[in-house]
Amino acid sequence: MNVTFLGWSLTLVGIVAVMFVDLWIVDRGQPKEFTLRQAGIWVTFYVALAAVFGICLLLVSGGAYSAQFFAGYLTEYSLSIDNLFIFYVIMARFAVPRANQHKVLLVGILIALFTRGVFIVVGGAALARFEWLFYLFGLFLIWTALGLLRGTGDEEFKENALLRWVQRVIPATGEYYKDRLTVRVDGRRMVTPMLIVMVAIGSTDLLFALDSIPAIFGLTKQSYLVFTANAFALMGLRQLYFLLGGLLDRLVYLSKGLAFILAFIGAKLILEAVHATGFERAPQVPIWMSLAVIGVTMLVTTVASLLKARHDAAKEAAEPVPTGVGDAGRTPR
Repeated sequence: MNVTFLGWSLTLVGIVAVMFVDLWIVDRGQPKEFTLRQAGIWVTFYVALAAVFGICLLLVSGGAYSAQFFAGYLTEYSLSIDNLFIFYVIMARFAVPRANQHKVLLVGILIALFTRGVFIVVGGAALARFEWLFYLFGLFLIWTALGLLRGTGDEEFKENALLRWVQRVIPATGEYYKDRLTVRVDGRRMVTPMLIVMVAIGSTDLLFALDSIPAIFGLTKQSYLVFTANAFALMGLRQLYFLLGGLLDRLVYLSKGLAFILAFIGAKLILEAVHATGFERAPQVPIWMSLAVIGVTMLVTTVASLLKARHDAAKEAAEPVPTGVGDAGRTPR
């Protein structure tokens, strides 16, 4: 796939333009809460935008590259849903007012988009020169999948080195000033928690890229497709954050579905590395099969999670309330 400098430039300009229009429309004026209706409209818009981009790839570059994009986009989007758990923890950890959360997410995602772009360029160049890295990527994805199955994934937020450095070096206020990033207090310029939490979101997302980037390189070797799939998955992430809300707690099988996807892609990477290093009889997984496995896995995972949540709710509602000593001894709320 040969993407010219002009093609890359137009893509980058288009992505940045869409995100800044999003910022201008949603965040202009005073900070305000993001409604469920707004979230639904924007999520639909971004998913439709990704679909249109994939169809354009189909018309311009052919079905193979279009399928690679959709497989990568679905994988990145699925992993992003899992990452939203950590975003909720970060928002609670820094007590971000709900009216400010959408701006925090957007700026944090812009930081993540830039850092992931650097990661993709470096990773693509390394993979082009050192094919043995595919073995390393494949084993890393399988190891990550086993960690998800054991429940040893990122279940809580841990401050990384960059965030600790920012908090230690840069003077910060202890309270929010609407959505301002800096304020002057007693003649001294200080940052607000808004800036700190933006760094937290952006730098934490870079850690998420350590498994998501190898995963998508297992589906396509085209850096252009890797970047655009990541970009489209990230662009609609903040609206998805508000749309899903408490639904994330009901997706109890999400980590298991993601573990299966990562293990599948890891095995696919290893098979491709074996094939590329001289063992031509090693089986190769076609992209249509990868796309089907990812789509079916996420569908089954979501349906099974929602059914279990409904079953548990019905079971809890059917359980008799313990009578004990009566209401007189209960602690008032």
